[in-house]
Amino acid sequence: MSSNRIEKFKESYIHSKPSISIHRAVAFTQSHQETEGESVIIRRAKAFHAVCNRIPITIFEDELIIGSIGEFLRSGIVCPEYSWKWVEQEMDSFSTRSQDQYQIDEEDKEILRSEVFPYWRGKSLEETFLLRINDETAKLLIDTGIIDNDSKWRSAVGEITADYQDIIFKKGFEELKSHAVIRIQELEPTTKEALEKIDFYKAAVLVCDGIITFAHRYSDKALELAKEERDSKRKNELLEVARICRKVPQYPPETFHEAIQMVWFTQLGSILSENSLALNLGRFDQYMYPFFTHDVKAGIINEAQAQELIESLWLKLSEWVWAISSNTAQFFAGYNSFQNLTIGGRTRDGKDATNELSYMCLKATENVKTHQPGLSVRIHPDSPDEFLLAVCDLISVGTGFPAVHNDRVGSQMLLAAGLSPEDARDWSNCGCVVPHFRKVGEWTSAVNLNLAAALEYALNSGKSRISGKVMGLVEKKITAFKSYDEVKEAFLRQLSHLIKHSVIGTVTAQQIHAEMVPRPYLSMLVDGCMDKGVDLSKGGAKYNVGPVITGIGVADVANSLVVIKKLIFEEKKYILEELGKALAVNWKGYEGMRKDALACPKYGNDEDEVDRIAVEITDFYNKEIKSYKDYFGSSFNSAFMGISNYIPAGSIIGATPDGRKSMTPLTEGVSPHAGTDLTSPTAAMRSAAKINHDVHSGGTLLNVKFSPDLLKTQRNKKNLASIIRAYFSLGAFHVQFNVISTEILRKAQEQPNDYKDLLVRVAGYSTQFVNLSKEAQDAIIERTTYESL
Repeated sequence: MSSNRIEKFKESYIHSKPSISIHRAVAFTQSHQETEGESVIIRRAKAFHAVCNRIPITIFEDELIIGSIGEFLRSGIVCPEYSWKWVEQEMDSFSTRSQDQYQIDEEDKEILRSEVFPYWRGKSLEETFLLRINDETAKLLIDTGIIDNDSKWRSAVGEITADYQDIIFKKGFEELKSHAVIRIQELEPTTKEALEKIDFYKAAVLVCDGIITFAHRYSDKALELAKEERDSKRKNELLEVARICRKVPQYPPETFHEAIQMVWFTQLGSILSENSLALNLGRFDQYMYPFFTHDVKAGIINEAQAQELIESLWLKLSEWVWAISSNTAQFFAGYNSFQNLTIGGRTRDGKDATNELSYMCLKATENVKTHQPGLSVRIHPDSPDEFLLAVCDLISVGTGFPAVHNDRVGSQMLLAAGLSPEDARDWSNCGCVVPHFRKVGEWTSAVNLNLAAALEYALNSGKSRISGKVMGLVEKKITAFKSYDEVKEAFLRQLSHLIKHSVIGTVTAQQIHAEMVPRPYLSMLVDGCMDKGVDLSKGGAKYNVGPVITGIGVADVANSLVVIKKLIFEEKKYILEELGKALAVNWKGYEGMRKDALACPKYGNDEDEVDRIAVEITDFYNKEIKSYKDYFGSSFNSAFMGISNYIPAGSIIGATPDGRKSMTPLTEGVSPHAGTDLTSPTAAMRSAAKINHDVHSGGTLLNVKFSPDLLKTQRNKKNLASIIRAYFSLGAFHVQFNVISTEILRKAQEQPNDYKDLLVRVAGYSTQFVNLSKEAQDAIIERTTYESL
């Protein structure tokens, strides 16, 4: 059980409504109005400094870890420099939209409309992107569900792992600032390169000053509250909090409490700088462990106090609300900000890295049951059985946590991306399931690509079945295909076409980000930028890894192609013309054909006939994507990871040959299509393991759903641990589990107020079930629930 303090905060968190704070937008805008004519990076650094100086300072009752991006317990902010249009268009319906609702005051709406948005009209990232993107790409890319990179031009990038080990905890922001001052003094403004570096270092001084000032304002507020506090225990707590905030993040931490507060201040700075997803916490159990052991040995802290501080951080991470457009919310449903925290794995020299904090992080997630952080574990052959059993204990609780990863494959992915062996061993997850490293600059979720769209265009003369418009390459009529190989080749041509336009959209966005929205604060957190004097947005990181294009619907396409291969060309039971007519009318009147299609082999049942097609598709996808270079000359990377993208992607696709009905969800990651994996969980895992995971360095994802009765005994949990090890021995990268009954999920749909803390695994993340749209809830309910191992 958590402490009484944590239980009270958890209750407040569950029952509070996400609300929009406008203070960041107002301060950022006012600063830009004051800095016309200055360089872009200096203007953004001054705007960050203004935000740190001007937004309200709020300390909630009884907090130990303090700091907020707004005045509400669950605050979201808007960033008009990226996009103001969606906010203006949607804010009157924020509280009623189907996914990710927000509260916003009428007075605040008026301030945004009259004081903020007019300044940014014609100046936002979104408007620039829409002006520059070519018409052919825009037709496929802009709010279509075919290829989607909305979060890269309506929002900031995020997708970094702050380097606590080598930068933040070692130096503090005062030393970073001092280093920048020295570099400015060393540089002569005689070349273009020197001028840009001088601006970079001037911006570094400003952002370091900003985050230090922000913390000092919290120190002042805590002292002010301490003077008024009558309870002696709370008074002492506030005095200690004030002392800590006067010290960190300006200087390196020395105690466990200082280190956790520094982590949260660093995170707050990242959010306030660009309000982006996947601001990851990296290997928390590794960089926090020295502080824990020191404090316990010195008698400064005991395990219960450390546990309370960890759980306090978990709650703070969950309070932040990533405010996004209704379109983006369909792809990232559930107020999820994808702050991934990784435990376990190996040390840089290859030894087991599991420690006491690894177990305490598992316990914290079980105790607080919040949707953040996204907890990931790394498992390797020498991971202690005790640790893997503790992981299985948490899985059995039914939170959807943790995501379980094959340590060896994660390292292989990063070795292939160009990292040194030591750095590749030191990986952590980014966002959902992307192997990442704290010295890497990468767009880990650049584009979501709808594979089922490529098949639809191949079979429908390049047209969408829903709209009737030509969206793909103009293709011959379905009656003209003479063999299965011709159909497959047409699909691959259409897929290549979608990949090309995904690349165009990404490279265009990368160019605009480098020009318009440098990242001076985040550049302080990623190794390489300060040494080079180059911003993160311009390739300043030690490693620049290519953007990730995520494929959606692998199982749907594999299942569909095997139907065509088997029923049309091998058994000759039907002809393609009949299939085309059946798809055009959503199978109405063709129920017998649909029954035969559903009876064909389905990916997820360990049937080589269809699994081989899935492998062929994913290998082609990877090879085609890697043939392109990004804005910095790095090869693009493939992924089959999952967010809620498979639901909106399915909504724009007509009926498919596998028997799927029109506009229903597709499949996430490398999971089987919901309800088609009818054999066993081990069969589903064997199918997924046939895919060559190690080449998809953007990550792969497998979802498995168990009945709660399946993991009730210790013997059952040991069996699950053995299955996980066996799955990883086959070369697979990731697996995660929903352990919940369909009956409970249906009850939660009917009585949401009784199930506000019910967590479910959506795809690469967990969130509260009641915070999902009905479409997303139904998609989870429809997944196969295994009753036995």
